[in-house]
Amino acid sequence: MFRKVLIANRGEIAVRVIRTLREMEIASVAVFSDADRTSRHVRMADEAEWVGPSPSTESYLRADRILDAARKHGAEAIHPGYGFLSENADFAAACEAAGMVFIGPSAESIRRMGSKTAARQMAIAAGAPVVPGTHEALGGPSEARAFAAQFGYPLLLKAVAGGGGKGMRRVDSGADLDAAYRDAASEAERSFSNPDLYVEKLIERPRHIEIQLMGDRHGHMVHFGERECSIQRRHQKVMEECPSPLVAARPGMREAMGEAAIRVARSAGYYNAGTVEFLVDARGDFFFLEMNTRLQVEHPITELVTGHDLVRLQLEVAAGEELRLRQEDMVWRGSAIECRVYAEDPYNNFFPSPGKITRLTRPLGPGIRIDGCVYDGWTVPIDYDPLLAKLAVWSGTRRSAIARMLRALGEYDVAGIHTNITFFRQILEDEEFREGRLHTHFVDEFLARRKPFDPPPDLEAVAALVAAFHSTRGAASAENAHAPRSRWLDIGRQEVLR
Repeated sequence: MFRKVLIANRGEIAVRVIRTLREMEIASVAVFSDADRTSRHVRMADEAEWVGPSPSTESYLRADRILDAARKHGAEAIHPGYGFLSENADFAAACEAAGMVFIGPSAESIRRMGSKTAARQMAIAAGAPVVPGTHEALGGPSEARAFAAQFGYPLLLKAVAGGGGKGMRRVDSGADLDAAYRDAASEAERSFSNPDLYVEKLIERPRHIEIQLMGDRHGHMVHFGERECSIQRRHQKVMEECPSPLVAARPGMREAMGEAAIRVARSAGYYNAGTVEFLVDARGDFFFLEMNTRLQVEHPITELVTGHDLVRLQLEVAAGEELRLRQEDMVWRGSAIECRVYAEDPYNNFFPSPGKITRLTRPLGPGIRIDGCVYDGWTVPIDYDPLLAKLAVWSGTRRSAIARMLRALGEYDVAGIHTNITFFRQILEDEEFREGRLHTHFVDEFLARRKPFDPPPDLEAVAALVAAFHSTRGAASAENAHAPRSRWLDIGRQEVLR
């Protein structure tokens, strides 16, 4: 096993990796930018190295500086987390060339799955169902128009090198196609330095369900079941659960999706952690969407339900160990839900809300897990994704997990910035969500049928006004200075300040 590992990432995922490294008695090396000098992952790591200014293009995306830091500190392996360089085939190859282990799949597997069109071709060859679409990059809007003539509208333009909802445009008619193509290609160029697009037939109101995989270098591969990731906003997941209420209600569906996912991964010569994503239509038919060649943000709920530490397994596989798990050993217990707590204002179109955290109270109690990176007094930077923490809960049933999450969110208090905690409470109390009627446009429809958000009162401001008002009244009258205190007023102040 490794003696020292560098984490080429920041925030909550860096903290999460450090915790497993510490349990395995492996020394950790953190990297940080100017904005992250006082971050929790830097404080927690055994060693730390500055890698550049705040912009990620000058720090966390600088492969040369990451490798220099690993060499300087004597790290034997690099864990990329998610985002940044985690799905960069050139970085994985550079690690190997530098004599360091990349804790993830091979550069070749990343490269194969990084192209959405190539991944579709491999899925088809592996016998996995795919959404009707093109298998090569489009030559222009005319080819998309020819596809629409065969399969009809609506259709979806997607970036060949895409991910995270970037470079995607829905097209409902031929009149919209040229503008949508131009906008999608432009966004793809900005996001991935590759303007190439392909097209798929759009599945209306699909569910987004993914299968977690782990494979070793000795030919063993298992799946850990599914995660329901249909609660999304702007093509970005915000809440996930395991198991999927749909899959749990359909005998044999988990096994069929798991087997399809393994076939796809094997076709790419895959090992280490990965996730195969599927879309599921209204009839319950599933279709290959893409493969993410890394650890997923939402992995904690799989760990809660299966009892396996996926980061530990990643490290063992990367060190050359044989995967001791077999598919028949996999057991799923209970239900887990995860909410991604962001520094954003749900009352202002979810606009980012960086700033200083003036008060932080986290929920505690049975079945609660927080993968976080912030602390009281820390300033949330504007330079990166505004994810503060992932709040995950586990309970015996989906209904009791919802109740536990509501309790946890009620105890979660973050002051000084805006968060989406109240928004999650409203989702969890919604009857459509409780009944498991989920799809990728759920949030849009939820917001449309709800009354406009009514921001909660600023309790600190109310308390200050109450104190100032009564202070002025007391100073104005010497007679009142010796009057008995109002018990009603004292109780009211306590409630305001709670």
